[in-house]
Amino acid sequence: MCLSIPAKIISIEGDMAKVSVGGAEYEASIQMVPDAQEGDYILMHTGFAIQIISEEEAEESLKTFEEFKEFNESLDREEEETGNRIT
Repeated sequence: MCLSIPAKIISIEGDMAKVSVGGAEYEASIQMVPDAQEGDYILMHTGFAIQIISEEEAEESLKTFEEFKEFNESLDREEEETGNRIT
């Protein structure tokens, strides 16, 4: 299974883009999405932009990731409180 994350393109230099994911900045190759422009949202997988997506799609994906994070944190708290390992 592959996991890609939504990122916003901040700047482009050649076939590389500086992208933002949750405030953190990364470099991503845009060779597979040559029409990408500054301000676009992309799906990034292992340092490669693999698809241009809408801002709405990016926000929805990030919301889902946040929900997973919150769920995992609640499981961790429950595990700590009960001393039981949840699997």
